[in-house]
Amino acid sequence: MFMGEYRHTLDEKGRLIMPARFREGLGETFVVTKGLDACLFAYPMAEWQALERKLRALPFTQANARAFVRFFFSGAIECQLDKQGRALIPPHLREYAKLEREAVVIGVASRVEIWSQAEWERYTDRAAADYAAIAEQLAGFDLDLNA
Repeated sequence: MFMGEYRHTLDEKGRLIMPARFREGLGETFVVTKGLDACLFAYPMAEWQALERKLRALPFTQANARAFVRFFFSGAIECQLDKQGRALIPPHLREYAKLEREAVVIGVASRVEIWSQAEWERYTDRAAADYAAIAEQLAGFDLDLNA
């Protein structure tokens, strides 16, 4: 399981250090793709394959399903860490996530998210105001956040 928030810097070649705590979970080869909310999603291969099976089951006759699958898979790339624990983030993914120099890498249970620091701060500022309301809405999902 991935959790935590880490701040790192991309080098001039677009390489990003993955937090040491995430490296083993991501494995030798993992997939990075366009995520939601202007960030990147990184999946260990087993998680990616499970997600791929679910997405392949979507009805291709529905325009929204086709659009989502196209978007999600067209941005995907297999990544490997170098000996320093860095992953090369290709230009098209850096552009999508507005990654320039400062990045935030967060663990979100089964995946890792990669954010530009500015976008992460904007997102958390907006989300923090709604945190309690969101928790109330999730009460119907049988979550006990007080446990």
